[in-house]
Amino acid sequence: MATQSMLALVNGRVLGEHGPREGQAVLVEGAHIVAIVAQDDPRVAQAKQHNLHGHLLLPGFIDVQVNGGGGVLFNETPTVEALASIAAAHRKFGTTGMLPTLITDTPEVMRAALKAVNDAIDQGVPGILGIHVEGPFLAPARKGIHDASLFRLPEHEDVLALTAGNRGVVMLTLAPEQVPMDTIRQFSQAGVVVVAGHTAADYTTVRAALDAGVSGFTHLYNAMTPLGSRDPGVVGAALDDPHSWCGLIADGHHVHPVALRIAIAAKARGKSVLVTDAMPPVGSDNPSYVLNGEIITARDGVCQSDAGVLAGSALDMASAVRYAVQVIGLPLAEASRMASSYPAAWIGRDRVQGQLVAGQRADFAVVDDGVVVRETWVGGVAYPVA
Repeated sequence: MATQSMLALVNGRVLGEHGPREGQAVLVEGAHIVAIVAQDDPRVAQAKQHNLHGHLLLPGFIDVQVNGGGGVLFNETPTVEALASIAAAHRKFGTTGMLPTLITDTPEVMRAALKAVNDAIDQGVPGILGIHVEGPFLAPARKGIHDASLFRLPEHEDVLALTAGNRGVVMLTLAPEQVPMDTIRQFSQAGVVVVAGHTAADYTTVRAALDAGVSGFTHLYNAMTPLGSRDPGVVGAALDDPHSWCGLIADGHHVHPVALRIAIAAKARGKSVLVTDAMPPVGSDNPSYVLNGEIITARDGVCQSDAGVLAGSALDMASAVRYAVQVIGLPLAEASRMASSYPAAWIGRDRVQGQLVAGQRADFAVVDDGVVVRETWVGGVAYPVA
């Protein structure tokens, strides 16, 4: 029997394993999914109903690499208020969970960012799942837009800060050749999600790092040694390893669609994850922002410095899913999983969110046939997207 607090999402198409399913309703109570039932189930009539107007109901998107949004850069403003603004900007595009990402910075800013994320989780800021610390343990030869003058080796204080007392997920991007394998193992054993990125390592070094606890790769292909016929490099190690995840920026600028298709085909199912690497222009009318004292501008969907160096992206998750379907040629169900259940598994939250099944959080992206977001729900609460 449905209770008075039960909510039934009706008149939508619920995305299943093989595609949209009609004639179903999603029952929600509080922050969680109670059941997915036939629309004529008696509990639907007894519940308060919410009309989806024929749109598609997808699991909410989970983005493990978000530098900013809504005109805010996390590095510049490592506060709870900034995190709330960034999360709100990305909710408009169906993102219901994220790892706000700190680009290479000083130890003081890293500590401030960790505290801000812990405080945001304590205060219940919707969508904040933890933090992604991208640097400063990176390779100068593959620095990208990062400030190489701030690169360094991890010290005891860094290990303590990243492994002790954090409220959510901690993901750490590092260059395996810059960090002792024992330290990588220490991070991994302490629960840090260690990933390789901005690295000039050879295949052998990456293979050793995978064995030491590296679980995946930050924006595959970008800022790493490529696959060669006699030197597999970082990309070769990533594509060869059946257990690791690969973050993919599907915006048409960071990676050619053919390279994306090759990576997805090479990886085991469930190991390719859509990420945005989003910067402040996402969800903002201002195309420019300042990074490391340099003005970066988004033009035609590309965030670049005056020297032409890519500096994150102007990509949102709905656009990434849309690109995966329309350009890469993936079925919507698989593209959706790459933006929800697969990243949830990567960061160890697959028992909590990322799927449309009973017991999971009621995090939804309601989209039309063009994968344009019409509603976003976080923990059973609907948020405006206009």
